[in-house]
Amino acid sequence: MELSTEKKPKDRVLLPMSYDVEKLKADCKEIRKHGFEYYNVIPLRAPAHEVDASRPFPPPADDYADGSWTEWLNTSYLENAPYMAQIVKEFQEHTKVTLVRLLRLQAGATVAEHTDPTLGLEIHKSVVRLTIPIYTNDEVTFYLNQTPVPLQAGECWYLRLTDPHKIVNNSSEERINLTIDMIPNDWVRALIEKSETN
Repeated sequence: MELSTEKKPKDRVLLPMSYDVEKLKADCKEIRKHGFEYYNVIPLRAPAHEVDASRPFPPPADDYADGSWTEWLNTSYLENAPYMAQIVKEFQEHTKVTLVRLLRLQAGATVAEHTDPTLGLEIHKSVVRLTIPIYTNDEVTFYLNQTPVPLQAGECWYLRLTDPHKIVNNSSEERINLTIDMIPNDWVRALIEKSETN
């Protein structure tokens, strides 16, 4: 039997950009919500009709996976986070940025293992999610395919989230990640594929 020589993409890729953690934390302080339990999502960029009620609801789509079914707008949270807005704008210069969020996980909480079927570079009509940790520590572990990903604050990662993953926060502090979803194009693919070889 002939074995395939096709290169299988890595499930995790550290990208060649890093961000100022103190500026990210300063933005978080401006927009954070208090009193959340377990898990909290703060939308920084969302479908236009959710941000501006005067915008019409988009027509039904055959496929919602890649985010092209609607226009996307920055929310008031992102407008109050200048450094994060700058990061998003840098990606917008290369591709269409769709959903942008802060994902907060309470101290001592876990996110059960699951998959996200439309968050992989190899999936047709999908988006790519980049993850930038902001608040994290050695007791917060992101498992992908049952092995830890060494996420550090200020780094930017592509994670193949179509694979099984879970998060365990064994610390006494909340974990906050900035996630940026974008439609993959030649620039996005080249960024990830070049980084794989480094």
